[in-house]
Amino acid sequence: MRAFLLALFCTLSLAASDTSINLQVKILEKILNEISINKEKIIWSDNKTICQAMKKNKHIHTTPDHKQATIVILQDKNNLPKKCADCIIFVLDYELLSKVPKSFGAFFWKKGRPNIVIIKSRLKTLSIQASSDLDPYIEEKVW
Repeated sequence: MRAFLLALFCTLSLAASDTSINLQVKILEKILNEISINKEKIIWSDNKTICQAMKKNKHIHTTPDHKQATIVILQDKNNLPKKCADCIIFVLDYELLSKVPKSFGAFFWKKGRPNIVIIKSRLKTLSIQASSDLDPYIEEKVW
């Protein structure tokens, strides 16, 4: 009986984390589809799970090589390659918005809910156009 309960718990835990990643990827894909940059969107992330899941999207190209990326999705500042000077950066932690001034926005979980913040001045600085669908998430500054 204990083995059954343990197996059931492990299965439910894996299913829940898979659902969380899928939701996170869908939100990131929506954000990326709603911005326009002057280059082809090629995504690199230090979160390999996200990169793998994004490969399934026909409209978003991913790369295993950060040197080929035009957009970086960053989870940990320590993983930011020095050669990403020309990349547009989107972070997965609100605190990284302050720590990575080249980042234009963040997606993070707070109190069990997804949150999106996009900084208006950084959009302008990076020559990024955001569709009106992103207007509710645009902030004047990092708070």
